[in-house]
Amino acid sequence: MKALIVGGAGFVGSYLIDHLRECKWSICVTKMQHEDFKSDVEIFDLNILIKDDIVNLLNEIKPDYIFHLAAQSSVALSWKNPALTIDVNIKGAVNLLDAVRELDYKPRILLIGSGEEYGHIKQEETPITEDNATRPGNIYAATKVAQNLIGKIYSEAYNMDIVMVRAFNHIGPNQTPMFVVADFCKQVAEIEKGLKEPVIKVGNLSAQRDFTDVRDVVKAYALLVQNGKSGETYNVGSGKAIAIDDVLKIILSMTEADIKIEVDENKLRPVDVPIIEADVTKLTSATGWHRSIKLEETIADTLNYWRLNIN
Repeated sequence: MKALIVGGAGFVGSYLIDHLRECKWSICVTKMQHEDFKSDVEIFDLNILIKDDIVNLLNEIKPDYIFHLAAQSSVALSWKNPALTIDVNIKGAVNLLDAVRELDYKPRILLIGSGEEYGHIKQEETPITEDNATRPGNIYAATKVAQNLIGKIYSEAYNMDIVMVRAFNHIGPNQTPMFVVADFCKQVAEIEKGLKEPVIKVGNLSAQRDFTDVRDVVKAYALLVQNGKSGETYNVGSGKAIAIDDVLKIILSMTEADIKIEVDENKLRPVDVPIIEADVTKLTSATGWHRSIKLEETIADTLNYWRLNIN
């Protein structure tokens, strides 16, 4: 089986490559030219905003499966640069789908969306299922709702083989500190080494999110691209939300440093959804997938990663 990972140089892509390699898949990966990425897999430079380049690449490598990971995935950055987020997440996805539509065969596509798409979840809707209304509360979420809708339209209108995912918060070693768990762990590692004052800057600690280890997430992706039903959307998450405050407490329990907590206004979002929790019944029924790595283990691995990589 030959897989093409579009946007494989990022956080999730590196773990997906490792997992598919273990499964003995043939792997091709695309990246942007400025990204520093080394691997034993076949690597191609690709800008998904140029459709002709996608068409040429697909005709060259002819993948059986396409994992579309390329995205502007930061909610915070989407507020600061909505135009970039729209270009990458909507226009880029449409370019890929349209390029596949022109092929003389039908590779299966996994479109990666986000649990953020559900947006303003009502209390009685938690845990949230795939058929729940989407009420995006930020620019990033809105672009992923659009991608999901367009994916379903292409699947039905052009008989394309597309499976869609709404991935909830995934975390682990080597994630950029743009995301909350990596941010907290990096700050603790810096404090332990005396590189910053013993104060952690935080945003909204009351928000509850559904965190899953990225190593479990990529296993779900591989199972879904093989076993998911075309035209359907699947939640990928742990199935249990936890308050950011409780995540921070777990991290602080793993250090002997005496650390104070301060709210940083720059880390607060214009709109923040109180709770996001996945119902993953559809995923487990289709694939047999279950979360295997506990949150505490993921946090410990992430903290130790930063301890080793802070100079």
